[in-house]
Amino acid sequence: MEEFELSNLCRAGDNRARKELYERFSGCMFGICLRYTGDRDTAQDMLHDGFLKMYSSFDKFTWRGEGSLRAWMERVLINSILQTLRKNDVLKSTIEIEEVSDIYEPDASDVETIPQDTLLKFISELPEGYRTVFNLYTFEDKSHKEIAQMLGINEKSSASQLFRAKTALAKKIKEYMANA
Repeated sequence: MEEFELSNLCRAGDNRARKELYERFSGCMFGICLRYTGDRDTAQDMLHDGFLKMYSSFDKFTWRGEGSLRAWMERVLINSILQTLRKNDVLKSTIEIEEVSDIYEPDASDVETIPQDTLLKFISELPEGYRTVFNLYTFEDKSHKEIAQMLGINEKSSASQLFRAKTALAKKIKEYMANA
């Protein structure tokens, strides 16, 4: 079934289309959830909540060509994840940048030698607030101003959390490279 037809059937509440939508996209959507949550059980819960939100929001979807369905689904899912994180108030705790010592900056060539699943594991081990800001900044290409608005924090907190995330990741990369 083509994406356009699938989206129209989902909008009409067709359960077979919803099942196909889930089967077709749940894998990549689960990856997004895992990136933000850090553990499989929570990611599975977020995936479930995200799909329920998608099913109930199809009236807001506008077809813009091939790929627009997936892009819309990702946006709904990420907003659902961020709403849960805000509700649990995990994004408020930060450490001011001035309190942080210098960080190790790994060479890009070193990072490229580390398997992708290992890097994703390192990201998943970050504290939730740091991981969220890191994901939004790095993977969703959001500015600190946009992140601050999305998460209900100030821009300095966003920058601080990103800095702390990068510091923690650099430490893990340094340890990995030393043991490689």
